[in-house]
Amino acid sequence: MATVGIVMGSDSDMGVMSKAAEVLDQFGIDYEMRIISAHREPDVFFDWAKTAESRGTKVIIAGAGMAAHLPGMCAALFQGPVIGIPMHTTSLGGRDSLYSIVQMPSGIPVATVAIGGGKNAALLAVKILAVSDEVLRSKMKSYLEGLSEEVQTKDQRLQETGYQDYTK
Repeated sequence: MATVGIVMGSDSDMGVMSKAAEVLDQFGIDYEMRIISAHREPDVFFDWAKTAESRGTKVIIAGAGMAAHLPGMCAALFQGPVIGIPMHTTSLGGRDSLYSIVQMPSGIPVATVAIGGGKNAALLAVKILAVSDEVLRSKMKSYLEGLSEEVQTKDQRLQETGYQDYTK
């Protein structure tokens, strides 16, 4: 049973969505990843979203570009949390996707990350799951400590080398 469902409307989204999968792998969270077009195969999409909970899915991460209906429709059909990832688009740089995802009607929320924010979407899913999972909470604490250590290491290097030599 997959704890997180990752869904995208096109394989062109794979570069962003694979970053979400990598984070979930890092935390040892089971997931299923699907390419399902809400517009081109609505019956397949409706079935997948409506049966997600019965398959053990607790959080859905949905990526979409342009009209960006996939995350919102997931939220309309799935009772658990949905995290939307707006995709970069050539026409409007992803702002169209972002606006489509964040402007959900009252009662159908979609948590939304930055354009192309696959990694943050997965980290948000981990934090949601960690509310009721002490092991995940501990892993998240270690992850955040690691981020802090990275910054401290970079600052130490800057202090030792000076900004002129830092990037060399």
